[in-house]
Amino acid sequence: MAAIATTPWGKARVVEEIELVQRAPDREFASVVQLLETAGGELLVRFAYHTGGAARRGPVTLRSSDLEALRSQLRERRARARALGLHPRRGGGASEVG
Repeated sequence: MAAIATTPWGKARVVEEIELVQRAPDREFASVVQLLETAGGELLVRFAYHTGGAARRGPVTLRSSDLEALRSQLRERRARARALGLHPRRGGGASEVG
């Protein structure tokens, strides 16, 4: 069964999720980028974080190394890259927004 997320627009199915595990000196957590789909077929992109459990809203802070990990994972998840406005290049990579 696919995970269900609650959004301001109602329930949405989690289609894909990229998890970026992060560490600070005294804790471990993960930022996530989720591709969600509403019952009506609308695609949503949600940035969140979790500390082992439910996704939490709030500020999501990514370091440059986290952004590189995100870019790397987006190369394999073209639907999410398109939803973010990143168009796949020939050869499977993601290009700049535009």
